[in-house]
Amino acid sequence: MTHVPPPGSIVVSDWHRCKDSKEYFSRILHRKRRRHFGLLESPVMPPHASVDTVHYKIFISGKSGVGKTALAARLAGHNIPNMHYETTGIETTVVYWPVKLRESGRVFFFRLQLWDCGENALRRFDHLLPSCKEQVDAILFLFSFTDRTSFDDLSNQIAKWTGPAVKLVVGTKFDLFMHCDVAERDVQEFQETWSLPVLRMGGEVSDSLGDVAPLLNCLTEQLWHQDCVTVRATSQHSQ
Repeated sequence: MTHVPPPGSIVVSDWHRCKDSKEYFSRILHRKRRRHFGLLESPVMPPHASVDTVHYKIFISGKSGVGKTALAARLAGHNIPNMHYETTGIETTVVYWPVKLRESGRVFFFRLQLWDCGENALRRFDHLLPSCKEQVDAILFLFSFTDRTSFDDLSNQIAKWTGPAVKLVVGTKFDLFMHCDVAERDVQEFQETWSLPVLRMGGEVSDSLGDVAPLLNCLTEQLWHQDCVTVRATSQHSQ
């Protein structure tokens, strides 16, 4: 298992609060709200501040009803439908997130294409899961703090995925503590057993970058770390 870097050791985790980040984060905002990007759209920077963009494919895995579609909308700053509906096929959402590397000070735009597929659709159509797995860079394993069975199913989810992709666990509906069905000690035991980070997200969509920064920074940090490990391994093999 790839070593997980300590949070904030590779990227500046609170950079969205720093003055020198405003020019970059303003490119993913429109009238102080998150700008929505289509598949062929990207942030536009002035010539004096050109920024390289790195592209990643992220698959969101989890039982029906845990909030996969809601998480994708939350990370992108989209509105969440009031009524829950089962995703009937594959839905993709594009998220751009500017990141500053701690060591070099270099800035990148991370383009995260989030793939979300309904649980029933995956069972009915055999070709969907291979499409989701193809060239995937990271998997977000979701459970709901209000649904114990979704937490107990995590080990089955993780076992289905092999290979070098980054793996993160996200507990949704963390703000519904009155209906919590997963104890904190269970989460701690899970982290110790699987050596995977567990992040927590609420259910309400906010325009605040700070609400999504912990998850997006953790994800981008691990993706960058994985790429660095791959490059070093390739270089050593070629020597």
